[in-house]
Amino acid sequence: MCVIDPAPPTGSLLALDLGSTLGWAVRLADGTVTSGTATFRPGRFEGGGMGWLRFRRWLDSMAASAGPLGSIVFEEVRRHAGTTAAHVYGGFLAHLTAWCEGSGVPYQGVPVGTIKRFATGKGNAPKDAVIAAMRARGFTPTDDNEADALALLLWAIDAQGGAQ
Repeated sequence: MCVIDPAPPTGSLLALDLGSTLGWAVRLADGTVTSGTATFRPGRFEGGGMGWLRFRRWLDSMAASAGPLGSIVFEEVRRHAGTTAAHVYGGFLAHLTAWCEGSGVPYQGVPVGTIKRFATGKGNAPKDAVIAAMRARGFTPTDDNEADALALLLWAIDAQGGAQ
């Protein structure tokens, strides 16, 4: 899945590792890179849709603080080990793409193997290898979600020739 404007992106580039614990990394227009994680699990006494509402508010907040967003790249998972994981990913993907379409922000999915191969040289590298690769590049990811988002961000910057 790919929706990319043929002109080089302007503004910030946001990379997302979609999930209930979402990894994110952003390159601001001035070249500054920052990253982290965000959790969107619904609380015990909340409806199932509350996580999606928080995710959409988070996207609004990210666009306001890091904006303007020039484009978003996300980890495109094509196979899940379990049904619940597939449903959760599908929900995040649906909300992300709808938000991007409504906000006019180009987006692109990048296969997991492509990201891992870029970061480590192996398309089936374990999570620890991606974390180690990001640490070797001077980042301090707190977990595999943040490391994946950083690797994706670096892939996107490299794929665009470093242009932002």
